Amino acid sequence: QVQLVESGGRLAQSGGSLTVSCAASGPSSSSFCMGWFRQAPGKEREFVASISYSGTIYYDDSVKGRFTISRDNAKNTVYLQMNSLKPEDTALYYCAATRTVCFTTPRGYENWGQGTQVTVSS
Repeated sequence: QVQLVESGGRLAQSGGSLTVSCAASGPSSSSFCMGWFRQAPGKEREFVASISYSGTIYYDDSVKGRFTISRDNAKNTVYLQMNSLKPEDTALYYCAATRTVCFTTPRGYENWGQGTQVTVSS
């Protein structure tokens, strides 16, 4: 079992920047595929970005060019740098991990954090 703890969520201005982090702990956690998902009130959880152990990255089209995912395997930490924030980016951001390949659906991940709230004001 991998434990995931997100941090860094806060209120930000539209057009601003924010970085959220996810610290992972547990056996072999540094070898997992790590993903970021988000869920706004009344909406389904949606894929944001993922990064494999080797550094292969996927982004949802809605954040491509604005968000950057990265990982520090030595620190077992994954980051999501968010630039040019929009009010529609407001959501609870979840970190997820899987032993298998990187998926873009929540069902592909067996480990989840509790989430960190990102609110973007217009």
